[in-house]
Amino acid sequence: MKQNKSFLKLLILAVTVTIAGTAMAQVDLGIKAGLNLSSLNIQDQNGNKITGAQFTPGANVGLTFDIPVGYEFFIQPAALFSMKGAKLTYNANDYMWQDGSTSQAGDYTRINTYNIEVPVNFIYKPQAGNGHFMIGVGPYFAYAAGGNYHSVLNGNTTTGKMEFINDYANDSKAANTLVFGKPFDVGGNILVGYEFPNRVSLQLNGQTSFSNLEPKDQGNRNGAVLRNGGLGLSVGYRF
Repeated sequence: MKQNKSFLKLLILAVTVTIAGTAMAQVDLGIKAGLNLSSLNIQDQNGNKITGAQFTPGANVGLTFDIPVGYEFFIQPAALFSMKGAKLTYNANDYMWQDGSTSQAGDYTRINTYNIEVPVNFIYKPQAGNGHFMIGVGPYFAYAAGGNYHSVLNGNTTTGKMEFINDYANDSKAANTLVFGKPFDVGGNILVGYEFPNRVSLQLNGQTSFSNLEPKDQGNRNGAVLRNGGLGLSVGYRF
């Protein structure tokens, strides 16, 4: 129920951003789409870094709203659909499954999560030639609305759905499900890019979680850390 409320709140926020952005006369509506390369930063209960998490590709698409707040300064909220995840090998794969198995060469689990994301970037756009450089930073708020996995272990392939829970006590233990972590994520963005005279832009961004997505254990934090991270390349157009 709590997860449903969090999802509803973020969905309402995304819709509100969209409606408010299109209703304001001084706001420039835009669209963007691009490629994500995402992975996971993992630490075990003793603070040791878990290796073996590799980048996996995904996509992002959505609407942006450029709100002028000063000369060459803008606030840019957005409402996006974003795919994140990781390819887990060796220790990272064993940590995610936590079933006592040991991954060998060639074993992996590729996880994909589907997120509703609301970034709010503060952007500086100085004149550069006939266009503008873009330098920005800001927070994002995301909710994992679903996901799936593809796993290869000892030559056997399995697929299924990702499960998002706030506490391991709520693990459904359903067949063909893999617990990922908490569904709600807060993090930070940083971006650089260039907007051409025809209002087409090219952006490179980095992103990392501030939230610890590792579920609690019977209401207690177990010391482990799980965070999203990644890079993105996108193309945008401002109407």
